[in-house]
Amino acid sequence: MDRREVMKLGAGALMTGMATAASATERAERRPAAGDTATVEQWGVFEAEYKGPASGNPFVDVSFGARFTFEHRTVEVAGFYDGDGVYKVRFSPDTAGRWTYETTSNAKELTGRTGTLECVAAKAGNRGPVGTAHQFHFEYADGTPYFPFGTTCYSYGFIGAPYDATTLAALKRVGFNKVRMCLLPKPLGQRKPVAMPFVRAAGTRQEGAETLEDGGASKEHFDLARLNPEYFRHVEQRVQDLLAADIQADVILFHPYDAWGFKAMGEEADDRYLRYAVARLSAYRNVWWSIANEYDLVKSKTMKDWDRFFRIVQESDPYSRLRSIHHSRVVYDHAKPWCTHASLQEYDFEKSPARLAAWNKPIVYDEIQYEGNIARRWGNLSAEEMTHRFWRAIVAGVYATHGETYMTQDGGPVWSDAGELRGTSGERITFLRKLLERTGTTGLMAAENPYYANAGNAGRLYLYYFDYHCVGEYEFPLPEKETFKMTWIDPWAMTTTAVPGTLSGKSKVTLTGKPYMAVLFEKA
Repeated sequence: MDRREVMKLGAGALMTGMATAASATERAERRPAAGDTATVEQWGVFEAEYKGPASGNPFVDVSFGARFTFEHRTVEVAGFYDGDGVYKVRFSPDTAGRWTYETTSNAKELTGRTGTLECVAAKAGNRGPVGTAHQFHFEYADGTPYFPFGTTCYSYGFIGAPYDATTLAALKRVGFNKVRMCLLPKPLGQRKPVAMPFVRAAGTRQEGAETLEDGGASKEHFDLARLNPEYFRHVEQRVQDLLAADIQADVILFHPYDAWGFKAMGEEADDRYLRYAVARLSAYRNVWWSIANEYDLVKSKTMKDWDRFFRIVQESDPYSRLRSIHHSRVVYDHAKPWCTHASLQEYDFEKSPARLAAWNKPIVYDEIQYEGNIARRWGNLSAEEMTHRFWRAIVAGVYATHGETYMTQDGGPVWSDAGELRGTSGERITFLRKLLERTGTTGLMAAENPYYANAGNAGRLYLYYFDYHCVGEYEFPLPEKETFKMTWIDPWAMTTTAVPGTLSGKSKVTLTGKPYMAVLFEKA
């Protein structure tokens, strides 16, 4: 599914499109008669657009939204100002059937506008949004297991051409199914973001104006009461591109890296920005919310601020998209109810059982250092080590996220921002994901006190990973009353070799004696 599935109902035209169309220009467009009903796919995006006040400051002065009703159920959805007197509200229906809606606003020309939409069954490839499932894992809304095997492209949303297209092509080629991306801009070396998220203010502060000056880095002033729709349109286009490629967008809302001072905006501007971001992006089913990257490095915020941000996102998002927060040194208390899963900057996978027990929710090790060749120790992992860490995560019953920091000769991005993927671990990581998907598992759980790292679904599936051990023979403690087929796995060569026959009970097997090999047992 992609951006063509956004159904727009404006003051004068109704546009409907199918996800199978080849391009946005192939959308069917017609002018409806009174009482016409828009059609939208389940978990797709319906968009209503109206003209309203453009004077004053619509971001502050005008409230706008809509109530969507199906039978006895009503969903309240916040709208947003898109500039030039245009107001929009987006809705993603989760139930097939006829929905009605009515707009709400403090502006008379925007309130009481009504309409209907027909939600039809999801088509092939549309499995709905991802949620948590089976306690420590994830699945799509249609029940299909989802295994997050993603990468990090911090600047993908605002870096612009040609790197946005290069990034998407690389993601498709390698096969990552999740991307961590910042919503607020970060420095890009000699390049500049395509736009800024707030309108630039006059060069000097005006008394009473809510402006921001960073104190020396950019020498720019921003009117924090006026967001810049152009910037957000660009970011949401990237989110839609990911949706079309069946890739989840883990949207990072705050981070400590900016050169403009957006990490220190103040409570009123922070909260307005959060609500605006949720209103624009939450209807896209591939969106996740990461409240911050390395939140503890943002010294202008307190723990109360981070908790408040979580609550604002939770209360503003009618779809309850996945929510997490990422640390540098101080681990957030992921047991708090607004966290749907834990996002960690660690690679001590052996501690996963204790963390799973303490938090009782899925864990994604979102930064396990980077494959690359820069001078920093965290940024020069070999491809072999990055691949190894993903296998360690999976047999610990958790998940991991990839990233790259390769020096470039062509002036391209280095800091896991966007662009081409230059490393060689990505294909191996995707090999592991596809292996899990092929088994039909809903997620693996680590064995208790394993002699060698292993995980599985008791009685049905067992995956052993021998990491650096050179094991020439091992007696596998398989269940006595079940029979299993065995497969050799070479994670680096990306090969699987089926072993003839079946095994049951304690089974002594001759192994390769090579390090970093794996064995899979599946119920025959």
